[in-house]
Order: sequence, then C-alpha cells, then structure tokens
Amino acid sequence: MTAVDDRPATPAGLPRRRGNPLLALLRNSWRQLTSMRTALVLLFLLAVAAIPGSVLPQRGVNPEDVRDFYTANPDLAPLLDRVGAFEAFSSVWFSAIYLLLFTSLIGCITPRLRDHVRALRARPPAVPKRLERLPQHVVLPASEGGTAAVAEMLRRRRWRVAVRGDEVSAEKGYLKETGNLIFHTSMVLVLIGVALGSWYGWHGNRLLVAGADQVFCNTRQQYAEFRLGPRVGDDLPRFCLQLDEFDARFLPNGQASSFNAKVTVDENGGAARQEEFSVNSPLRLDGANVYLLGHGYVPLIRYTDRFGGIQTSTVPFLTTGDIGLTSEGLAAFPDANVDPETGVRNPDLQVAFSGLYLPTAPQEPPFVRSEHPTEQNPLLDLVAYRGNLGLDAGIPGSVYQLDERQVRNGRLAEVGAKQLRIGESWTLDDGSIVEFVGTERYIVLSVRHDPGMMLLLVSSIGLVLGLMGSLFVRRRRVFVRLLPVGPADPDRGSPTDGSSLVEVAGLPRTEHPGFAAEFAQLVAAIGGRSGDAGTDPDAPVRAREGAE
Repeated sequence: MTAVDDRPATPAGLPRRRGNPLLALLRNSWRQLTSMRTALVLLFLLAVAAIPGSVLPQRGVNPEDVRDFYTANPDLAPLLDRVGAFEAFSSVWFSAIYLLLFTSLIGCITPRLRDHVRALRARPPAVPKRLERLPQHVVLPASEGGTAAVAEMLRRRRWRVAVRGDEVSAEKGYLKETGNLIFHTSMVLVLIGVALGSWYGWHGNRLLVAGADQVFCNTRQQYAEFRLGPRVGDDLPRFCLQLDEFDARFLPNGQASSFNAKVTVDENGGAARQEEFSVNSPLRLDGANVYLLGHGYVPLIRYTDRFGGIQTSTVPFLTTGDIGLTSEGLAAFPDANVDPETGVRNPDLQVAFSGLYLPTAPQEPPFVRSEHPTEQNPLLDLVAYRGNLGLDAGIPGSVYQLDERQVRNGRLAEVGAKQLRIGESWTLDDGSIVEFVGTERYIVLSVRHDPGMMLLLVSSIGLVLGLMGSLFVRRRRVFVRLLPVGPADPDRGSPTDGSSLVEVAGLPRTEHPGFAAEFAQLVAAIGGRSGDAGTDPDAPVRAREGAE
C-alpha cells in the first residue's frame, strides 16, 4: 500500500517551511519546567538536598563541629567537603535546585494569574439548554419578582450573578483558585526572603560575662562564631553591650521559669541607656536583634605563684547539658611563675586547672553532677597541671579545654586535685596558692540581622491562608430559568392553575459533598419556602438529582 501525503502542497520551486528546532526545543523545555509535575519534583529534591545541611555540621554555623568531624572522620570529611556538604545551603547543587524551583513557580504562576484575573472580570457562563442533565435539578412554581428577585437573593449570598433575560447564571468559589495562587506566590516570596537573608544577612554568637570590665562591641573580632552574607561588608552596626545583671529563676524540680538580662547599651556613640531582654523578647537595636541563647557560671579562680604574682581567671565554664547546670572549664595561667628579677617567662612552669563546677553539689560523694541550677551548695573540683600548655605552638585550640596532646607527650603533668568551696584555698607542692573566690554569671548572645525576616513572616501567613482557601473552598454554579406560562401538564411539571415555573439546576465544579444541602437551601429561598422543595410529595414540582 502506498502512503498518501495529505499535507497541503507548496508552490513549485519553493522549499517546504519547517519550524526552528531550537525554538521548539526551548518551548518544550519551558513547558516541562513550568509544569506542576516538575515543580513537585524540584520541591522534593530541595527537601532531599537540605538533609546534609541538617545532619552534617555546617561551617557557617559551627566551624568547631566541622573541625571535630574532620578529626573523627579523616577519610570521609575531605570527600564531603569537596562536594560542599559542610556548606550545603550555599553549594552549587543546592543553589541550582533553588533557582530552578524559583523559575518553575514564576513560570507556573504568571499565566494562571492572568487567566484568573480574566475569569474574575468575565460574566458567569450562559444557562445551558438542557438543565435537567446537571447533577442537581428541580422545577418549582416561580415566586414573585421573577429573575430580578432571584438575582438579588443570590448577590446577598455572595454569588457572582449575570442576568440574561429570563435566565440567571451564578457562580461561587473563585477563592479556591485565588488561594491556590496566593499559596504558590507565597512560596516564591519565601524563596526571595531566604535569598535576602542569605545575601544580606549576618549573625554572630558571643559569650558575655557580667561585670564593668566586660564590654562587647559589635565587631567581627569580638565574635566567637560569626557568618556574614556575601553582600555584607565589614561595616556592621555600631553598638556596645555590658551585662549588668542576669536573673534566672527555676522551679523546685530544676525546670527554668524565667530569664531576664539587664544590659547597658551604647548605640551609635549616643548616650548609654539601660535595657532588658529575655528568651522570647529579644533586644531590638538599629540594624540588629540580640537574642538570649544560654547562660552559666564563671568561677573566679585566683592563683598566686611561687614568686608572689597574682592572677585571676574569669573564663566561663561551659554547661554539660544537664538540668543542674553542671559546668566544665579551664583556668589557664600561661604567665605564671615569671621571675620578677629577669622578667623571663619559663614555658615549662605554666599552670592550668581543669575544673568541674557544681552549683548545688550533693551532700555525699560522688560529686559529679549538680542537683539544682541555683547556687545552693557550690563546689569546684579542680585538677592542677604544670608544664608547657602548648599555647606557643601556633596550633588553634580552645580556651575552655586542656590540650590533651601536651599531657600525652609528657610536657604537661598533673600535680594534684582538690575540691574547693567558695572562700577556700589550696596550696600546691611548689608553694603556690589557688583560691576559689566566687562566681559571676554569663550569658550567650546571638546577634542577628535578617532583612528577609518580615517577608518570610508575611509569606508564611500567605501560605497558610492560601492553603486553607485552596482546600476548603469549592467552586460551584447555579442556573435559574423562568419557564414561560403554558397549558397545565402534570407530566412536565406544569401547575394546574396556569402559573409560571422556575427551573433551577446546580453544578459543583469540584468534589463538594455539601453541595446538595446548599442547593436545597437556594431552592427553598427561590421558591419562597423555608423547607426543601423536593421533599414535599404534594408540591407541584418535579425534582431530580444525578446526571442522566
């Protein structure tokens, strides 16, 4: 059998025109990218891509945890770092999914928004010729007022109404599509808010000890941990904080009841002022917010070396995480035992005390855990070390922990242990003395600036409202036709008294289990009765439910 080419013939001598394959490829790719299926796939991929950022430590949030992960996994960590697993939310692959989802949502929303605005401005569709084929249908005697009264009743019930002669079309439920568009638009705004916070936001953590000599100023050098967005320079907002008082209250079982920090604020070189803030009420400054993350104790340890030199350690002890605020820390004295005659510091005579602080120690040993976070029976358990602390080796270390490598290589030796209460002292073997003077309080601050926070709040509200509208609003239509007066015909539903009839039909555009009850209420209102017109066997009507 010979194939027949039924395409229109081209004039002789002219080549057949073909579409540009590149344009066709771009058009098909755009359609695939802006389809709902692609958007759902990209949203799923974005959730999967966020898993490494939630499971693995992130360099921008906690670089010390990344360093510890390197130490614990020397073979795996470089491979993960090569693919950006420790900076997941700023990696190339996460950004690619992020931008594709952003483009897909915009390409999906734009034409739908245009069509929705056009539908809102258009009149409801004309009444179909065969209303009896719709799922809900009833014929009943017409009430007074005709189509004008029916249209006014429907408008009072917030239906969009169009009157065409003896016919009335009404439509309701456009908030479903409006909510859908608000939901997707809010998702775009969420992405924009996250991008603004990532590019122009910054945050830093700082531990601040109470006292007149402990002042924190908003500079990069004074942060223990910080992260600046790529569009943020070094010119941070100018302010300084000094912790005057910290009040922490607890229940008898040790649960926290309230926290309140009183600080002195010097902002932009102006007059100093007093401010208070707590966990759920941050300190709001010009260009930054200060949040209270944690708190603890600073044991004041005074050390008098063999030459009479006196030094006091004010290094905070970090809590171990239990409810009693058991704390661990290190009091290091690298400048101890300096010969007053020569002024030479012997690195092999440096002193450090590794300690465990219990705000409320048990009455009987073992003293390893505090029973309450308040200072009811404070106890400081110290272990003394003498030797080279390793501070001059140029290797980064923590001021809160002893360098165990110096202990293992024998350059730092343990010289004793002692449990001290406030006011007690301990004389070491070389005649030096250590005293437990008392304690101070410290707080952990998080200073943050996120320009996308308000946008995220608004978009989150839009997500909830849009989702509610999309899920709970149903589109439906109602059609009313005033039938002409004709001869009595009981088989067709015409009344025997020759009065006019009205034909009412309803159509839910989506699955709507409650539409039958709503339609019955409309029929009762149209017929001027309070009951359901289709339930009275003596009424001169003909009712029908279900499509033929």
